Amino acid sequence: MKAALLVCGYVARAHGLAGEVAIRTFDPASTALTDARHVTLTKDEAPAKKYRLVQVGQASQGDLLVRLSGVKSREAAQALVGSTVSVARDELPQPEAGEVFLGDLVGLSARTPDGRVLGSVVEVWSHSPVPNVVIRDGDGEVIVPFAEDFVLAVDVDGGTITVQPPELLE
Repeated sequence: MKAALLVCGYVARAHGLAGEVAIRTFDPASTALTDARHVTLTKDEAPAKKYRLVQVGQASQGDLLVRLSGVKSREAAQALVGSTVSVARDELPQPEAGEVFLGDLVGLSARTPDGRVLGSVVEVWSHSPVPNVVIRDGDGEVIVPFAEDFVLAVDVDGGTITVQPPELLE
């Protein structure tokens, strides 16, 4: 069973003086924040807090510029930097057949085609046109482009992702 909340990105920075924040999503093409009415922010060990989305627009660097209910100053916005941003699944359209929410990749067990466990997906980076899946196991880290040459299968319900990391290609 999938969680009721879908992690879709994080608060990257405060913007301006009126309390707006820039949110970096896992998938720059995602419409999750424009489709949803609310977001839930979590940071460190603090309890999660739900905010109504007042306004969503484009910011620089592919981020979304967001105004949240109750956040009215730069200081309040700055306190949210680093927060994980989640939306309720019931506020989003379901992905098409063969598609997944990139936020659903976090927590999956990553394996190679021959079944060797590489670790768990801990985050998805969206700093380039192709998102990158970050897989960690203890102190080791593998970064895999989320493209069909490298991501061979995704089974969200089964909790696995099959990948061919670039450094393992011959």
